[in-house]
Amino acid sequence: MSDNVLKAAVIGVGAMGRNHARVYQEMADVELAAVSDLSERAVQEAARLRGARPYRDYRAMLEEVQPDVVTVAVPTQAHHQVVLDALEAGCHVLVEKPIAATLDEGREMIARAAALGRVLAVGHIERYNPAVIELKRRLDAGELGGIFQIHARRLGPFPARVRDVGVVVDLAPHDLDIMRYLTGKEVVRLYAETEQEIHTAHEDLFSGLLRFEDGIVGVLNINWLTPTKIREITVTGQRGMFLANLLTQDLYLYENDDAGGLDWNNLRILRGVSEGQMIRLRLHRREPLRAELEALVAAARGEQSTVVSGEDGLTALELSQDLVRSGREHRVIVKR
Repeated sequence: MSDNVLKAAVIGVGAMGRNHARVYQEMADVELAAVSDLSERAVQEAARLRGARPYRDYRAMLEEVQPDVVTVAVPTQAHHQVVLDALEAGCHVLVEKPIAATLDEGREMIARAAALGRVLAVGHIERYNPAVIELKRRLDAGELGGIFQIHARRLGPFPARVRDVGVVVDLAPHDLDIMRYLTGKEVVRLYAETEQEIHTAHEDLFSGLLRFEDGIVGVLNINWLTPTKIREITVTGQRGMFLANLLTQDLYLYENDDAGGLDWNNLRILRGVSEGQMIRLRLHRREPLRAELEALVAAARGEQSTVVSGEDGLTALELSQDLVRSGREHRVIVKR
């Protein structure tokens, strides 16, 4: 094996972990050395498909294989211990979101990674979606003018893999992270309505409102009750609206025809808003997970990287927990 090739391992080869193993195997500068899972059947199948060594005991794997980079894709309640063990073994780690089961656990993981000089990245995969990346570029360039609202819809059927958290902590971190990423702003207050319709232990329907520090309104509609998958972000501003379809990696611009080159302050007095062109923007599609793991490998090599930091993952978890509490207590939560 070349000195430039990093050894990778995956701990937890369920639905998401299997994909991490596949992508590591496909990367030219990475060797998928091992996979680990408590399920004998799952780990043997993943090992056979990807040519990796199988382990039931991830600690034995860390000691014997000594991987450079590790994906942790185990249930949320186990993130804290598994990540700490991987960091202590000298690994750079990507942990699937949410970063941890509790804020204190997340803080300890971040502090330990910093003390050891290791990368701790969080799997907020939508950051690597080409539609989100291009939307961010265009918003930063001022193409929409001032932003009024960001609306996220993340709807679909109940996933059998989820047992330990409700729909808010499982799915809302994606969109909370996207909203902070797109705006560069922090939430100052929030409110949620949640319902438990089918899921036996946690909420499975959620609607939330966020107010960001510059006045932008965030709207989230998320559930496990819709019999088709919808993953959309719309951003409404002075010059129109962007619509990003995260499943198809499409980005559309709906123009405010009256905006033209006019100053917004004059426009809102004289005209308002009218329907203009709808433009489908050309994007270079690629697999977000591949981009995410390339960013991890770059960070592990000490190169400039776009990994989602532990701090960003912790903020997404904190906001998600605030939304759960708001829905339970039926009250607005002020952040700052």
